[in-house]
Amino acid sequence: MFVFRHGGRRAVASSLPSTLARRSYASRIDIPFTPPPVPVIEQCPSPTCQCRESPASLVIEREHNINGSMPMYAEQVLISTGRSDWPSKIDEDESEDSALVKKLRDLMLRNGKYSDPYHNVMLTNSSFPATESPAHQSKHSSTPAPESRSVPVSQPSKNPSIARDQDVPNTPPASAFLLPSFQYVPTIPTESSAVEAFVKAFLLPAQLHQSHEKLSRKEKNILLREPELQRAFIGARKIEEILVLICGHGNRDDRCGKLGPILQAEFEEKLQRQNVALLHDAPVAEAEIVDTAVEGYVPTARVGLISHIGGHKWAGNVIVYIPPSFSSNPLAGKGIWYGRVGPEHVEGIVGKTIMDGKVIKELFRGGIDSDRQIIRL
Repeated sequence: MFVFRHGGRRAVASSLPSTLARRSYASRIDIPFTPPPVPVIEQCPSPTCQCRESPASLVIEREHNINGSMPMYAEQVLISTGRSDWPSKIDEDESEDSALVKKLRDLMLRNGKYSDPYHNVMLTNSSFPATESPAHQSKHSSTPAPESRSVPVSQPSKNPSIARDQDVPNTPPASAFLLPSFQYVPTIPTESSAVEAFVKAFLLPAQLHQSHEKLSRKEKNILLREPELQRAFIGARKIEEILVLICGHGNRDDRCGKLGPILQAEFEEKLQRQNVALLHDAPVAEAEIVDTAVEGYVPTARVGLISHIGGHKWAGNVIVYIPPSFSSNPLAGKGIWYGRVGPEHVEGIVGKTIMDGKVIKELFRGGIDSDRQIIRL
């Protein structure tokens, strides 16, 4: 109010009737200090070595506090497309890469059969290459292919959840990382009933929000996960590698389109300096179980560009996911969102966040843990 800005409490009291002026004011209540849920440092350390330059023409908003600007979500579906030139809206892509995202949108987003306002699912494209299924590979090879090890499919009459054929001939199965579940599903048929089975197996909540108590048992069962269906998706595995995701959606916003590839190269360089092995090839259909506790284990990481996640004005936008198997890292099983990341911040993020498990407060947009609890500072 105007009167508080010019004179404060005494000025207000002197201008009021005497009965009001004699009113006492409540004293300030001391709120007990609550420690942050994760280790925190205030600022990103200055780089100790040469780093790439940001384009001079970028206009980045630097006035507002970005703490808490992360969109709320329970699961991020990171679809492997092997490219980063997506159209502004990824579900309007006319290529075969959009088959999964279109069906997931229709099932899970607003007015979809499995739409749940208390369990938001974020659909994101990534530049990571998809796992090529042996069955699809055999259709494009002149040599006999080995026995298919992709998702087993049955006759629709026997198993309506996963049908035999694709809706569109020659459309390959999709691959996706699921976070913060930290699961990778290498082969997801894009036929409608198979996508619905994928949703019920991996994406629905294991427990409903208390606001759903008024629903009937039948209605509740529709919205609950059916984990037994996961067995149909052969090759699904836990994610053991660090994931660094950088918004590089140039057809949505020029700032991320220009800065994303620069940050990708910078992260790859700085991770290698920390003896973290980079993974560029598509994950295999059936990976061996990795024991990260064995002596001499070398951590691995994937660094990729992703589609729009909100906040282009705070480019570069970066998400770091540390797998649960990194048990000595305080951020194991968590995803940390950063904004206003420049090349000069990458060394600090790699050293402090990825290696030491500390959140950099000045860049922090939000975070999520493996229980889908939002991390706030």
